[in-house]
Order: sequence, then structure tokens, then C-alpha cells
Amino acid sequence: MASSTVTSAQPDRPPRPNLAFRRLRGKRSPAEFAAAVRRAAREIGERVSCDARYVGRVEAGEIRCPNYAYERVFLHMFPGRTLTDLGFAPRSSVRGRQARATEDAPPARTDRVTRTTTETRGARAPYDTRKTQNTQKTQYPYDTHDNNEESDVLRRAFMTSGATVAAASLGPLGFAHDAAAAGQPLRRAGAGHAGALEEAVRRIRLLDDRHGADGLYRRAAAPLRTAYALLDAGATRQATADRLYAGAGELAISVGWLAHDSGRFDDARSHYAEALATARMTGDPALEAHTFCNMAFLARDAGRPREAVRAAQAAQRAARPLGSARLMSLLALREAGGWAGLADRTGCEQALTRAQALFGRGRSDADPEWMSFYGEAELEGLEAQCWSTLGDWSRAARHARRAAGLQDPHFTRNLALYSAELADDLARGGRPDEAAGAGMRVMDLLAEVQSSRIHTMLAGTARVLLPHRRASGVSTFLDRHASLPRTP
Repeated sequence: MASSTVTSAQPDRPPRPNLAFRRLRGKRSPAEFAAAVRRAAREIGERVSCDARYVGRVEAGEIRCPNYAYERVFLHMFPGRTLTDLGFAPRSSVRGRQARATEDAPPARTDRVTRTTTETRGARAPYDTRKTQNTQKTQYPYDTHDNNEESDVLRRAFMTSGATVAAASLGPLGFAHDAAAAGQPLRRAGAGHAGALEEAVRRIRLLDDRHGADGLYRRAAAPLRTAYALLDAGATRQATADRLYAGAGELAISVGWLAHDSGRFDDARSHYAEALATARMTGDPALEAHTFCNMAFLARDAGRPREAVRAAQAAQRAARPLGSARLMSLLALREAGGWAGLADRTGCEQALTRAQALFGRGRSDADPEWMSFYGEAELEGLEAQCWSTLGDWSRAARHARRAAGLQDPHFTRNLALYSAELADDLARGGRPDEAAGAGMRVMDLLAEVQSSRIHTMLAGTARVLLPHRRASGVSTFLDRHASLPRTP
């Protein structure tokens, strides 16, 4: 674990509040305005993880210029206005690392600026997954010449397992990563480092939602080491230190989840232990609740259902003062999964009922940012897993079908997961033809998804369907599954 973080230094340059943006929000609360931003993004096919905290950072002037995805959303919301009209700095004034030399990041090296510009010329907006006109392969270009607090995180795309997967190299933890790799002492971290770390966590989660964990895990571990190295180096302010600790803990959880979803259970357990130690050391109940939430899920998948129940209950104790009904709903589902693993139908049903009631209370400002994945589709999907564990295949299939139908198709990994759950439930419930059809839909998505969990589920479905080869569509499914590349 990292040692003391706060050391004396020159204070960070105070940001200038964005009063124009605050006026545009009007009488809406930050959470209400964030919801409006997300709705506007959906209208134009963008996906942004805007929440009340992001709105607060914009209004406080911490975000001098939004990335291109947010820019398109804001200009859609306020037609006829420019970024300057919205209170942001001109993009030209924040391009390039030299423009940030007076902020928290160390001075830039000229060769790095030149190389970045060359590599990213012609790149489109972050998370733009549309095909280019000149290629049949899906492109995942990342805009790296918008070098401000919100867009200076992803640096390059990399190839893994034959599929193009965008990965967070997280270089802007920046020059800290370079110094750590060279064994040089790190300078004290500032608000820019904390912001880069927070954005790194958001983008890793988004990439996992779209592509699964297998191609991301190894690349995400190095920035985690850099994050803890920054903690050891110290921070310029206590507030920055607090953000770094919270960000490092959340990054440890994200890396732990990538390990979990790719079948590396021991690695996941280690990362979660690191996150829990960080939460306990800093007295952060939100981070503690998140860590226990993931530990419960891991314990369930690792065949330790009683530990899953206890971890979920510990998460609920930590989360109760936070005031988020949605968080308590998810934690009740984690507990339900543990009870299902213990074959305790009554305990499972009680936890499911509690989860549904809490979910029905709706969203609130107290909901953690990391819970953006938890909507109605995930609720249905997790309930399907509980009924599947209890052997109630028809009920499990009903919920899995709802989950797949509710899932935003933009998030391919979850759509593949719910469809794989549906295929398995149908196969075990004696409906082989429907199971084969659902399995075929999963395989259609595997070019974009790398998840050992999904491959394992699909392999289990294939084994169940082997005796039903003569049923409609089953032989086609089995032949296609047999031709899939074997996962390591």
C-alpha cells in the first residue's frame, strides 16, 4: 500500500468558475442536468457518463474544454452556441502539452508532442465505433489531440486475440508512468493527475462494457502500479490526495473486475484486497461498499457462496449511510446470488424482493458514478442468474430474455452475456432449438467481445446440446461453436 501522500508544495492553480454553464443549467439540480445531458447524448447516438459530479467540475472550471463527445452533446443541447458561449476555453488554447505546462503536469518533451500529433491525425471522437469508409474492420480511434483534463487519457489502440480492441494505456498518469518505468523519482501529484486517474477508470469501464475483459486486463495493470506510485510520491493538497486514493481504489476494483471476468480469480482477489485496504485506510465508505460488492460477486463465481453472502452484507452495512437506493438494490442482488449458491430459495427470494423494491425508488444524486451499468437490463440479468443457480430454468430464461431485450445494443459485452445466459437456460430447460438460436446470436457478437466468462457459458451450452444434435438448428450451432478459436 502507498504511504503518506501530502507534502508541502506550491498550491494548485485555482480554476476559474464557468458561470455561463451554470446559468444554462438554470433551476435544475446537477443530477437533473446530468440526466438531460445523457438523454441528449442518446438522441445523437453518443454515450457519455455524465453525472452530478461532472457537472460540478464543469461549473467549477476544472474542465476547461470538454472532449469531442461532450462537445457534440452540448452543442446539440444548445443549438447556435459555440464552446466559448458555453463558458469553455477555445480548444486551440488547451491543445498540446505545452499549453498545460503551468498546470499540474510536468513540462512536455517536444518529441512526445510531435509523435502524438502524427499518430492521431484524422482521428475521430472517443468511442466512435462506426466503420470508416476505407476499411471493413471496426475502428476504435481515440481523439488524443484534445489534451485537456477530460480527454488526455487514451493513447493508442492495440491488437489482441485477433480482434481490434481499444485499450487504456493511461499515459497521462502521464509522465509519472514514464518516470516510474525509468526508475526515476516521481514529482508530487496535482489535480491534473487525479482527474486523469478518474477519467481512466471511467473509460476502462466503458471499454469493458463494449468489448469484455480479456483484451484489457494486462494493459490496465501497469497504470494501476503508476497510480500507487503517485500516492507514494505525495500530493500537492489534501483534497488531491483524497481524490488520488479514491481513484486508485476504484482503478484497483476495475482491474480486479477485468481479472475476474477473464477467469483470473486469484488476481482479482488480490486487487480487491488492495482496494479494500485503501478504503479502510482512508475511511471511505463508498469505496468500501464498492469493493465488497465486487468481492461478493467474485466469491459467488468462485464457488464460495457463504462468503458471497457475508461480503454482500458487509457492503450493505458500508453503503447504508450513503443514501443510494440503487446501490442498496444491487447489493441485495449480490446477496441473493450468494443465497442461491447455498440453495437457500427463501433467502434468495427475500433478497430479490428487497432488490426490486429498492430499484423501484429510482435514481438519486447519491448513486455512485460506477453504477451507471445498473439499469433494468442488469437487474433482470442478475435475477436470471439467481434462478439459474437454483435450477428454475424457465424462470431464469424469462428474465434473461428480458435482460437481452432491454440492453442497449451499443454495449456489446452485456448483450452477449445476457444472450449467453438465455441460451444456457433454454438448453437446460429442454428447449434446444431456441437455445441454439440464442447461441448463434452470441457467436455473432464474439468478433467484438473478449470475455472468458461468455466463452465458458457458451461451451457449457454446447455440452448440454450435444445429445440434441438432431433438433432444429442445433447441429449448425454445434458446428459453428466447434470452429471458434479456443480461448487461452
